[in-house]
Amino acid sequence: MPGPSCTQNHEDMLATLLPFLLACTAIAAVPGQSTALIIRQSIRGGKRAGVATVLGNESGVFLWGCAAAFGFTALLAASQIAYDGMRIVGACVLVWFGVQSLRSARRMKRDEDAQEADDLGDARTHGALWSYRAGLLTNLANPKAAVFAMSFLPQFVPAHAPKLATMVLLAAIWAVYEVFYYSLYVWFVQRMRGFFTRRKVRRRMEQISGTVMLGLAARMVVENS
Repeated sequence: MPGPSCTQNHEDMLATLLPFLLACTAIAAVPGQSTALIIRQSIRGGKRAGVATVLGNESGVFLWGCAAAFGFTALLAASQIAYDGMRIVGACVLVWFGVQSLRSARRMKRDEDAQEADDLGDARTHGALWSYRAGLLTNLANPKAAVFAMSFLPQFVPAHAPKLATMVLLAAIWAVYEVFYYSLYVWFVQRMRGFFTRRKVRRRMEQISGTVMLGLAARMVVENS
């Protein structure tokens, strides 16, 4: 039979859960590189690619949460060289995705029929595994995600709860919750697939996606740690 302290920890955790989920919702609602990538992959590769991108992104969220629980992200925050290095790597990842989108838009404008065939080839070659890796890499290459996890998760650890185990649990809840949240983006794109698969619309979306990615990369490079 659980003791009073165990029961109190459970009650404290339940009391913390709703504010934690509300905070997770607010975080996910802020547009960023993850949102842009999920929408891009959902349009280009369909539901399977979109869900795989979400799972990759949330694997990164969970890994950063665990790293924060074990104190690894504190080392990153304390080392300016390591932080700046990751910041540059993250910017390069975004530049690569941005350039790919803009190149795709140019190809569609130059020869839409040929591009349609190319897109079908991309969907076969760059399937779910590629999309998963893209989501994971985009998240892991973002040092702000690491530092944010370190400052965010401890706020919701009840006073008498074991810190390490609770932070890992919160990281898992955070990742699972965002899987469902971002899946709504995938669902919306699929519901509107008839609109998004129009050639002119796809070209415009590739242009927007590429511009957003490059803008996020520029912001990541110039921002202060």
